[in-house]
Amino acid sequence: MTGLHHVEIWVGDLATDLPPWRWLLGALGFERSSEWPEGETWAVQGCYLTITRPPTLEDPAHDRRRAGVNHLAFDGGSGDEVDRVMGRAPAHGWTPLYHDRYPHAGGPSHYAGWLENGAGFKVEIVATDT
Repeated sequence: MTGLHHVEIWVGDLATDLPPWRWLLGALGFERSSEWPEGETWAVQGCYLTITRPPTLEDPAHDRRRAGVNHLAFDGGSGDEVDRVMGRAPAHGWTPLYHDRYPHAGGPSHYAGWLENGAGFKVEIVATDT
């Protein structure tokens, strides 16, 4: 048994937090497979990602620097495709990280870009066929 089945991300404010995720997941080839008042699910190649509000929300703040998941890394395709996503991301609620070292912030043989949204979630877009 190998592979990732799904990831569930709990956000503090759906109205603010969903639009950047919708854009990014669509740009990476995910398709929305379901939606309901408290969230949405996006799927690609048998794996899905759900973005929803937690059933109880005491502290809506997310901090990737605390114990838990630091970031999600997505297959970005070619280097040109990673560049395209990185170039369009700021218009859709994502801020580039480590941009002064882009696209090799992870080392000379690792072509990738890192983004952070307004809620503090970090993603990595990795060129996997360069």
